[in-house]
Amino acid sequence: MQLKYKRILLKLSGESLMGDQQFGIDAKMLMHYADQIKGLIDIGVQIAVVIGGGNIFRGLSASKSGIERVQGDYMGMMATVINGMALQSALEGSGIYTRLISAIEMKQIAEPYIRRRAIRHLEKGRVVIFSAGTGSPYFTTDSAAALRANEINADVILKGTRVDGIYSADPEKDPTATKFDTLTYAKVISLGLGVMDMTAFTLCQENNLPIIVFDIGDDQNLMRIVKGENIGTLVEG
Repeated sequence: MQLKYKRILLKLSGESLMGDQQFGIDAKMLMHYADQIKGLIDIGVQIAVVIGGGNIFRGLSASKSGIERVQGDYMGMMATVINGMALQSALEGSGIYTRLISAIEMKQIAEPYIRRRAIRHLEKGRVVIFSAGTGSPYFTTDSAAALRANEINADVILKGTRVDGIYSADPEKDPTATKFDTLTYAKVISLGLGVMDMTAFTLCQENNLPIIVFDIGDDQNLMRIVKGENIGTLVEG
């Protein structure tokens, strides 16, 4: 089968794991992701995943509860490890070989990040789940996704969201918002569109790594994207 994208980094938000709940992990959402990822593995796509931790703890908002920023960021990193473990369990329950990799050493539950080893796992058909962000405070999971995608030579970052692409305004709040099919990096910056945080976005721009923002809720979208269909919004050039 001809694939447009052979090696992808899938970026998921922690909030997407909540489903209809107010917090935590919805088992139905885990299986929703596991089924889509399994379909890609079956056709030979190499997949790395970065998942946020906002369904459990968000470091940036921790200061409101009196928690110091750096401490809060580390707590957020721990939340991504919990989500990574949950996704790993769901994937392995579907018969998929995985490796959970942590940027903070936790040898009882995850491998330390070693670039060459991570690439070798991908080549062997294992799903690599990158957790604990970059391992440093002040960096978001978007930044971790951009960093790891560049390090493993991914063909594209696929950012799964609740909407079907990038709009001129929030389509959930503004019914007149216009959807973009393609955008350049410069256009995203000039329009002030929040595709990713600026650190992550600049890293992709400097290394010419395309980003596709798409609706993860449609269980056919991932498959259609890797086969070359124009789904969501493509940011490149």
